[in-house]
Amino acid sequence: MSFTDDKDSDNYATDKLGWEIIKDFIPQNKKIYAPFYCDGKQKEYFKDMGFDIIHEDVDFFTNTFEYDIVVDNPPFSKFKEICIKLKEDEKPFILLCPSRTIQLKHFIQKFKDDIQIITPFKRPTFTHLTNPKKEYTPPFGVQYYCYKMNLEKDLIFI
Repeated sequence: MSFTDDKDSDNYATDKLGWEIIKDFIPQNKKIYAPFYCDGKQKEYFKDMGFDIIHEDVDFFTNTFEYDIVVDNPPFSKFKEICIKLKEDEKPFILLCPSRTIQLKHFIQKFKDDIQIITPFKRPTFTHLTNPKKEYTPPFGVQYYCYKMNLEKDLIFI
């Protein structure tokens, strides 16, 4: 779901390199669901990398898609509600979020037993849906929060 009418600050799409740098941590044999639509380019990026992906502008909270793993950059104004739904579904996920996410009480309470973190040395860039400025780098660090991904280590630097 794009949430494009809810809060303008949610409308940042992750550029292709932001997904390419974690390609080796995403299972090739799983159906990926990227529920947060924004500009819709994520489907193209993942197909180019050889993944089977669902990326449609459909409500994340009510969809009935069959999938194995969620991989996306969620809208932060809805993050608490998204975490509740992800926990209910108990599906593995990789979410690109600000580094401070690990300090959010609701996040820690739900996922503390199975969370792993991928920290990129180079920050991914983002493009705003309506602002023509490309390759925005936020003033804060971001990490990929992985739930039930069974990675080799709990903290990975790439």
